[in-house]
Amino acid sequence: MRATVIHAPHDIRVEEVPDPTVRMSTDAVVRVLRACICGSDLWAYRGESARQPGQRIGHEFLGIVEETGADVRLRKGDLVVAPFVWSDGTCDFCAEGLTTSCPQGGFWGSVGSDGGQGEAVRVPFADATLVKLPAEAAGDDRLLTALLALSDVMGTGHHAAVGAGVKRGSTVAVVGDGAVGLCAVLAAKRLGADRIIALGRHQARTDIAKLFGATDVVAERGEAAVDAVRELTRGQGARAVIEAVGTEQSMRTAVEITRDGGAIGYVGVPHGSGTGLDLGVMFDRNIALRGGVAPVRTYIPELLADILNGTIDPSPVFDRTVGIEGVPDGYRAMDERTALKVLVTL
Repeated sequence: MRATVIHAPHDIRVEEVPDPTVRMSTDAVVRVLRACICGSDLWAYRGESARQPGQRIGHEFLGIVEETGADVRLRKGDLVVAPFVWSDGTCDFCAEGLTTSCPQGGFWGSVGSDGGQGEAVRVPFADATLVKLPAEAAGDDRLLTALLALSDVMGTGHHAAVGAGVKRGSTVAVVGDGAVGLCAVLAAKRLGADRIIALGRHQARTDIAKLFGATDVVAERGEAAVDAVRELTRGQGARAVIEAVGTEQSMRTAVEITRDGGAIGYVGVPHGSGTGLDLGVMFDRNIALRGGVAPVRTYIPELLADILNGTIDPSPVFDRTVGIEGVPDGYRAMDERTALKVLVTL
């Protein structure tokens, strides 16, 4: 079968790899219908996070169950979506909803595992990991695209909003105009925020932010952005702030635009040499910091229900579509910021 592998920075290839097979009684093999490229994949693409030459890549996919182990309740032909981390569903962390801390869990595309950007994937702990979707969704391209967002970006944006303490009537500021930041806007609107300030410089992206519920857009960066947000909030800042980038500058901006007594929900994968955090400032201003790797599997059921009933539609974050052979071009487009998030159809 064909799958995406990374050999070196800026060297993404689609190659023939062995077909996945059931190894354990709790495994399933899923034939991928839709996958995508994540902003976090770009850190490996740019050489900012280490990968072994020939390692599989990609962690977002949905598809059809093709084969199951003896202990799997899912059946061949089921349409399913996979969160970006598999988990066993039985440990203390899974019971608490923190599926990303499952001792037997793992990330697609990690060393020795299948990546999501390929024609098929072996899924460990299939019943605990995969979420069954309505069969009729397989014939609806727009709905399939919206449902694919459940594998990462929609759940991650929701995790950020929860970490920031977004509730009905909140004023929220979102730092970052990538797919996760835009889904965080959508999540904040879903949770009842009255005012949502989106920080972003690219009009195509901020137009999506407005579609998703942003009431204000701040295009400035650095101190100018801080001044703009404070001007919009009577000098106080936003009580709930979402950080969806992961750089030192973005976190510093998030701290500076947070209202005293407020909270930052952070989901931007940290990269670079610094954090942008000054604990003395946060201590003095009673700013809370919550977030991290999103336990997307925990959030899928509630978000799935709202996608199916039309309350939310994250599909606009996908602005380019390629086939499997076009994945390297998709990486280049996202790296050059000519695409927001690339959908892969198989």
